[in-house]
Amino acid sequence: MCYILHTMNFLFRKVNIASLVFFRIVFGILGFADVLGSWIGKHFIDRAFQTENFQFKYYGFQWVKTLPDPWLSIIFIITMFAGLFIALGKWYRYAAFIFALGFSYIYFLEKSYYLNHGYLTMLMSWLLIFMPLHRNYSLDALERPEWRKNFVPYWPLFTLQFMMGVVYFYGGIAKINPDWLNGMPLKIWLAQKADMPILGFIWEKEWTAYFMSYGGLLLDLLVVFFLINKKTRIWALGFVIFFHLNNLIVFLIGIFPFLSVTLTLLYFEPDFPIRCWNWLEKRIPALQKIKVKWNTWFATGENPELTYAARPSFFIKNGTIVLMALMLLLPFRHHLFKGDVAWTEEGHRYSWRMMLRQKFAYGNFTIKNPRTNTIEKVYPKKMLTKRQLRKMRTHPEMILQFAHHLRDVYSAKYGHEVEVYADIKARLNGRKYQTYIDPDTDLAKEKFEFFKHAEWIVPLEH
Repeated sequence: MCYILHTMNFLFRKVNIASLVFFRIVFGILGFADVLGSWIGKHFIDRAFQTENFQFKYYGFQWVKTLPDPWLSIIFIITMFAGLFIALGKWYRYAAFIFALGFSYIYFLEKSYYLNHGYLTMLMSWLLIFMPLHRNYSLDALERPEWRKNFVPYWPLFTLQFMMGVVYFYGGIAKINPDWLNGMPLKIWLAQKADMPILGFIWEKEWTAYFMSYGGLLLDLLVVFFLINKKTRIWALGFVIFFHLNNLIVFLIGIFPFLSVTLTLLYFEPDFPIRCWNWLEKRIPALQKIKVKWNTWFATGENPELTYAARPSFFIKNGTIVLMALMLLLPFRHHLFKGDVAWTEEGHRYSWRMMLRQKFAYGNFTIKNPRTNTIEKVYPKKMLTKRQLRKMRTHPEMILQFAHHLRDVYSAKYGHEVEVYADIKARLNGRKYQTYIDPDTDLAKEKFEFFKHAEWIVPLEH
C-alpha cells in the first residue's frame, strides 16, 4: 500500500510545463504534415480513397465508410488545420478532439497503409484531449492569462514517456529473432541502395547490415535505461538522432523519425526547452526581445504555482491505466498463434514489430461456380492499387478479405454462392518462394478470428 501511495504521489508531483508545450507544438506541426502528405499522396496520387474502388478495412471497423469528394477533402483540410491549432494552442481542447477524430477516420479508411507511427499518432491524439498542454505559451493562455500555468502534474509527461519507452523496448524485443541477428532484411534493403550518391558504397558493404541490425537491437533495448540516467542521457539522444537520421536517409518512413526524437527529448528535465531558449538568448539578441514582448503580454495572470487540478478524473486515470495495460499486453499476442509472425502476420499489428521483414508474393484467385463446375481466373492487379496489391499478397487476413469481396461480387453476378481459391506464393527475407495459402481451401467459407490461427496459411519452410 505504501508503495502504491508513493507511486501515485510521484505521478502527481508538479513539473514544469515547458516540455509538454514543446511536444504540443511539434506534434501539431507533424500532425499537419502527416495529414497533408496523406491527402496528396494517398488520395490524389494513389487514388486509394475513391468511393468506387475497393478498400481494405480493419476488422471491427468495416463500418467506416469512405466519403466522396469534396467531403473527404474537407475532412483532410479540417484535420490539418486542427493540427495547426494544436500547435498554436488555440481552442486547444476542441482542436485536439477534431484532430483525433479526423486522423482516426483517415487511419481506418485503408488498412494497406498501416504504419506503426500512424497507430502511435492516433493513440496520442486522443490522449492530448485530456492533457493540459495549452496552459502556457499558447493563444488560449494569451487570450485568458488566468489560464497560464508554469507547472502541471507529472502524469501527462509520464504517459508520453511511457508510450515512447514501450515503442523502443518492444521494438528491441521483436528484433531478437534469427533473421534479424543474421542481418536480414537489412542486407536486402541496403543492397538496393548501393547506387545512392556519396553513401552508396557504405550501404553495399555486408558489415553495414550487421552494424545496423545489432546497433538497432541494442539501441531499442537499452535506450530507455540510458535516458533515465542523467549521466548517459545526452549520449542516448546522440545515438537516437544518429539512428533515425540513417533511417531517414535509407527508408521512406514519414514523420516517425521526427516524432521519435521529439518523444525522446521528453526524458530530459521538464524545463529543458527554457534552458535551450536561455542558451540561445545569450547568442541571439533578437530572442531577448521576443521574450520581453511575451512576458509583457502575460503581465496579468502570472501564477508560477500549481493550481491546475493535480489529480485527473476517474475516467482519465482509469482510461490511461487501461491504455498502458493494452500497450504492454498486445505486443505478446502473436504467441497465441502457431508459426512465425513475420510469415503469418497474425499478431503483427500494434506490436511495434518495425522493419523486420521483407516479403514478396505473386498469384491470383480462382472463382468456381459449383453449379456448372466452371472456373474463372481473377487477377487482382486489375482491381487494386499497386500498394493494395503488394500488401494484400503478403498479408493473409487481407487475402481473406479480398476473397470475401470476390465471393460477394461473383455471387451477385451468378445469383448463387461461389467458391473462391487463392493461388499465391511468397518469400520471406530472401528465402525461396513457397506456397503461402492452401490452394484447396475455399476462402469464401473461412472466417477471420482475432485469436485463432488460420489453418489455411501454409507453414513457413525454414
